[in-house]
Amino acid sequence: MAPGGQAGGSGSPGSPREGLRDWIRSACRFAADRSDFRRNLIVNLGLFAAGVWVARNLTDIDLMAPQPVA
Repeated sequence: MAPGGQAGGSGSPGSPREGLRDWIRSACRFAADRSDFRRNLIVNLGLFAAGVWVARNLTDIDLMAPQPVA
């Protein structure tokens, strides 16, 4: 990251994209850091919660039911 990257780009057209790119980069670094127990715990709990949410919300779908012909 360049020093002062957020402060200097307030009027340039690419500043929101650069902010999004920095946010995605920091999120990937946060998720990929293997040496930090606290980060790994947070990431694993988040993935577990997302899996529970998906499992609870997809229980209404019967995948073996015949599909309507369009």
